[in-house]
Amino acid sequence: MASAAEQLAANLNLGVLSKATELKKRIWFTLAALIVYRIGTYIPVPGVDAAVMAEILRQHGSGILGMFDMFTGGALGRMTVFALNIMPYISASIIIQLMSAAVPTLEALKKEGESGRKKLNQYTRYLTVLIATFQAYGIAVGLESMQGSFGPAVYDAGLFFRLSCVVTLVGGTMFLMWLGEQITARGIGNGISLIIFAGIVANVPSALAATLELGRTGALSTVFIIAFLLIALAVIAFVVFMERAQRRIPIQYPKRQVGNRMYGGENTHLPLKLNTAGVIPPIFASSLLLLPATFAGFSGVQTSEGWLSSITAALAHGQPLYMALYVALIIFFAFFYTAVVFNPVETADNLKKHGGFVPGIRPGQSTADYLDRVLTRLTGVGALYMCIVCLLPEILISQYGVPFYFGGTSLLIIVSVTMDTVAQVQSHLFAHQYEGLIRKARLGGRGTPRVR
Repeated sequence: MASAAEQLAANLNLGVLSKATELKKRIWFTLAALIVYRIGTYIPVPGVDAAVMAEILRQHGSGILGMFDMFTGGALGRMTVFALNIMPYISASIIIQLMSAAVPTLEALKKEGESGRKKLNQYTRYLTVLIATFQAYGIAVGLESMQGSFGPAVYDAGLFFRLSCVVTLVGGTMFLMWLGEQITARGIGNGISLIIFAGIVANVPSALAATLELGRTGALSTVFIIAFLLIALAVIAFVVFMERAQRRIPIQYPKRQVGNRMYGGENTHLPLKLNTAGVIPPIFASSLLLLPATFAGFSGVQTSEGWLSSITAALAHGQPLYMALYVALIIFFAFFYTAVVFNPVETADNLKKHGGFVPGIRPGQSTADYLDRVLTRLTGVGALYMCIVCLLPEILISQYGVPFYFGGTSLLIIVSVTMDTVAQVQSHLFAHQYEGLIRKARLGGRGTPRVR
């Protein structure tokens, strides 16, 4: 039977939004912050020829450059101040997260609560500056060596350009990191995820227009375009279903008497998501597989000779080796990242410490083994689901030239962030409606004394 809170949550509707003043302020702040981000994706880095950059992106758009340009909302292809986007911060967060599971000092900080979390966030910021500096300097050096039919990509190469490029790109990344934190604190949802989401969604209309243009020119048939749109909707529905799927492990707390009061005796559950790793596995797998093509493109390898060219041909979109490695890497990173973010032994110890237990399972090591078995099976199904979602768009990209924006990774990000944002809005609406019920209850019981 549903609880009162669940019944109230089921009756929530957007009509309450007109009365939820705090939520409206958060939504407007989020929209304003995302508009600032989109404006920044059109402010160019000083000294870079935009026409040459557009030509280079057209030539190497099938490599890792095209995928990163998708995540940056086109800022990398236009070489603007947000060309690095928030990716250095994400890389730093993942590195710190991995190190916190391997380095005892960071692991101890992780267990310290709020103070430890603040220290880890500070380390993440420092590492973000370091990663962004290295990436910005690499981009500056690479830009100086790039040539297009219109001439060099940089007007005046030299030390001053490198310095200005590094300062501009690192400053843009740090501003986006700050903006994401402000969206998290004063807006709705995870600000970092919303920034990536806004970058991908901003270019979806142009990608859809490019697909329709292929149909107009006869490169794609009308039947295929309709079938493609239907498949995209089916995949989105499938992703929503799988991302919401979870295994609920029943947890019981025994009753205990303290004085004249009885405590405990609660029945709850431990939710284990089917896809604990999120979008990390396909992002890592795509990045690793696109590196050879990117290196070959920038090194000027155009002939069929040479080992790099052979690897590039074997790892092209739609090739059997590419598909096999893609599936293998997704499965590997799914299990690896799940093992990092969820520790069955630590969870079992916390349950034992608070008196909780899984019915039929002994507390301690037996509970940890049980959670590990369940999580392994869930991760196996989740990895298979990610492989299906990512392979189907890869086939369409390789065989029919469908843009990157309809790839499996982008669909996962769009759907996941949308679901998280809707959940955040619903939680705010629920809190507002709950406050209204409390006020009504106080008005209705004015004669009773209030407990202060």
